[in-house]
Amino acid sequence: MSKTKVAIIGSGNIGTDLMIKIIRLSDCLEMSVLVGIDPDSDGLARAKRMNVHTCHTGVDGLIATPEWDEIKLVFDATSAKAHAYNWSKIQAFPDKKMIDLTPAAIGPYLVPPVNFLENIEVPNVNMVTCGGQATIPIVAAINQVAKVYYGEIVASIASKSAGPGTRANIDEFTETTAKAIEEVGGAEKGKAIIVLNPAEPPMVMRDTVFTLSENGDREKIKQSVIDMVTEVQKYVPGYQLHQEVQFDDIPASAPVFIEGLGLKHGLKTTVLLKVVGAGHYLPEYAGNLDIMTSAARATAERIVNLKSGS
Repeated sequence: MSKTKVAIIGSGNIGTDLMIKIIRLSDCLEMSVLVGIDPDSDGLARAKRMNVHTCHTGVDGLIATPEWDEIKLVFDATSAKAHAYNWSKIQAFPDKKMIDLTPAAIGPYLVPPVNFLENIEVPNVNMVTCGGQATIPIVAAINQVAKVYYGEIVASIASKSAGPGTRANIDEFTETTAKAIEEVGGAEKGKAIIVLNPAEPPMVMRDTVFTLSENGDREKIKQSVIDMVTEVQKYVPGYQLHQEVQFDDIPASAPVFIEGLGLKHGLKTTVLLKVVGAGHYLPEYAGNLDIMTSAARATAERIVNLKSGS
């Protein structure tokens, strides 16, 4: 089977790591062009060493390259603001599909093990955020067993793994993740918090998921969470349950107040996760970046394989 040619816009940490993943791991995607705006960036230099075509004039330069006609998938690993411009250019080409790794959320949210099939024909899909990719599958897993009223996630990442793009998008991170907890995870109300951990040596990504749901079978909830972790591990091997799933009763006699929902009682579920990066381009502690690039690669491969019938 011939491989599908792809381009990546953004030659920073995320774009470069994604490029290396595609080259090393994918049996159906072929790196065609890595695009940046800094001709001296490490990403573009590395691409040249790996015999990948490069362009340092952004999306406009990409469209002008001789490789453009054969490219079918474009990954955007820039920023929320830059994505709006990039998409304004790419959408003029109906044969191209864009996978957005920024928090721009112009297209619908996509979390591979939760709602991939719902978005197979959409021209622009959004990979939410690193925290979203790590935690929304868990909210969805709980919601499959017991209706989730409230889902709150806390993503703690090493400060060293948060580059300029991540820091510039903190507000978009919390807003995008919270909305996706509701729209994809199924919670009536979502909240997201990100913590940049300055610890030395840097710690791997840790994620905590709290849900308040209707009372449900605890063993079924636990098994649903374990099954979902197994699904995510298929494309992010370093994704792990850090502790056993924990449960607490919130009785009707002592309900909690949730903004937007009022007083609620039910079952509180706590799930503790950690994400160890694969170490392809980024350090193992940068699991937050690794889960984004891994989810984007998995999405692209599923698109290609589904359309080819394999």
